[in-house]
Amino acid sequence: MTGFLRTSFFAAIFIFCGLFLGCKTQDNSPDTFIIWTDREEFVSYSELFNSIQDKTKAVIVYKKRLASSLPPAKDEEKPDLIAGSWLKNDSTRKLFRPLDSLLSKDSIDVSTLYEPLVEYGKIFGSQYLLPVSFNLPLFVFSSKNEDKIPNQHSLSLEQIKELAGDFNAVNKKGFYTKMGFAPSWDDEFLYEVAKKFGPCFKQKGNGFVWDEKKLSEAVEYIRAWTAEKNSSTTAEQDFEFKYLYTPKYRQIAEGRTLFSYITSSELFKISFEQLGEVDFRWLSINGFIPAKDDIVSMAIYKHAKNPKQAENFIRWFFQEKNQKLLLERSAKMHLDTATFGIVSGFSTIKGVNERIFPTFYRNLLGNLPAEEKIAAPQAFPPRWQSIKERVIFPYLNNAIKTDSDKKNLTMESLLNTWSKQFD
Repeated sequence: MTGFLRTSFFAAIFIFCGLFLGCKTQDNSPDTFIIWTDREEFVSYSELFNSIQDKTKAVIVYKKRLASSLPPAKDEEKPDLIAGSWLKNDSTRKLFRPLDSLLSKDSIDVSTLYEPLVEYGKIFGSQYLLPVSFNLPLFVFSSKNEDKIPNQHSLSLEQIKELAGDFNAVNKKGFYTKMGFAPSWDDEFLYEVAKKFGPCFKQKGNGFVWDEKKLSEAVEYIRAWTAEKNSSTTAEQDFEFKYLYTPKYRQIAEGRTLFSYITSSELFKISFEQLGEVDFRWLSINGFIPAKDDIVSMAIYKHAKNPKQAENFIRWFFQEKNQKLLLERSAKMHLDTATFGIVSGFSTIKGVNERIFPTFYRNLLGNLPAEEKIAAPQAFPPRWQSIKERVIFPYLNNAIKTDSDKKNLTMESLLNTWSKQFD
């Protein structure tokens, strides 16, 4: 957490205590409502909301593991509004109120939002979640190599494999002096590749199940890529150790590699000046650009004491003009050097991305993906990020090895170890 955000956070906690210990006794005090969130950006957002009107006041309560904190403990002050990631799971309908009454041209016009993400927030046809922001996977490359890259918004896995392979170069001793890209360089990329073969992982309670056939197909696809283009996993890892020790956006500028995998939140928080000659293409899988799993959504808690105030905040937040104010405030306070866009991602309001973002992020001018090309993620358990990092990534890293130094790692053994640990 940055210094400013840390200060703001504790200021918000102070306000929270003051409001609930004192101000509630005053007849003319504004109504307050409580926001639980795992996103520090909402501290700044609530400060702006509170400053421009005096009818109601938002109070922030930060929850590092938001989804796992629900439902609240019996002795906790119940939230009214929930804002964060991993809110779509088996408990969603039990925890939240439907939001359909908010969706109208006079309130929140769903036609202004990305349809695939609106659908993500539905359960059995009712809108329980309103997605707020999302991120997309992409590949960066140096504009010096622009002549090698197709002039289009996105690249498929096959295109990346072929373009990267054509970039490779070896010396007389057979060692790589250039390597366009290697699947084993990035855990998140391996995970994205698995989506090519359908849903390999599905939620089951607080855990997950996996499709052995689809997962095996994904592993074999990656192994074949490595063997065909980069000789072996060892060659990929040796090259990475020797040459790729600078930030990803700088690696491509040094001419040793053609591509680096990165996400929109990582790339666009870097200033336009720092990026220099960096260009990018979205990653397309089966014709779609897959939104990252950690979509940020809003929901109203089923047992909220102040649902009307929470609804007012949602209406305010989902206005294009107000998101422009949020972006301007972040820029003025230099918060945009630590985060990107709206809650560290693209807004789910199309007009914000199309008309406002390019004034803050010049690289996006003419480079935004079409609505119909975006694919929403599946529902996952609250601790999915931890499961990915401790179970799925280690499994994939081991399974894709083309060399003989594989360990006998199974998904079952990794999951068993994870289940005994705490985050």
